[in-house]
Amino acid sequence: MSDMTTSTNKRRGQAIAGVLSGVLVFVVLVVVFVLVRKDPDAGSGGVPAAAAAPTSMAPETITQEPVVTTGSGTLTELVIKERIPGTGPEVKSGQTVSVNYKLIGYTSGEEMDSSWTNGTSKPISFEIGVGKLIQGWDKAIPGQKVGSRIQLDVPAALAYGPERGDLRFVVDILSAQ
Repeated sequence: MSDMTTSTNKRRGQAIAGVLSGVLVFVVLVVVFVLVRKDPDAGSGGVPAAAAAPTSMAPETITQEPVVTTGSGTLTELVIKERIPGTGPEVKSGQTVSVNYKLIGYTSGEEMDSSWTNGTSKPISFEIGVGKLIQGWDKAIPGQKVGSRIQLDVPAALAYGPERGDLRFVVDILSAQ
């Protein structure tokens, strides 16, 4: 009888240890979740700034395929937004630049073209600022720094015309020579 009692006590102890381990893992996960969700840039009213626009957990880099969201309304002018600041030299008209890019319809969000496929990039190169590309690119890219990721909101008049509409590009400037 004593062997049976020892065996039962041993199994009971293992069960309790298992439950305690599970509870500990749960508590650690809850603490990590709470710490990760805290946003130091939370705006007033108790709504975190992250609630206003989707962001990823890690900072965006030009080695990762960008997430491109839609815009609203109609564009009347070229809008350039720096998403990742570059640290290289400024691009000059007439240089050959190497870039990755993603293009969507400004309000539809339909992906129209991209140098990215399944997270892998195939950069393209071209001469900038000499009339070989859409005006939006020829006007926006010179003056930007190598290593930057920029978002270009290009009105139809500076792109492919009304048949393709307003466009949103995200462009990674990899090099300029």
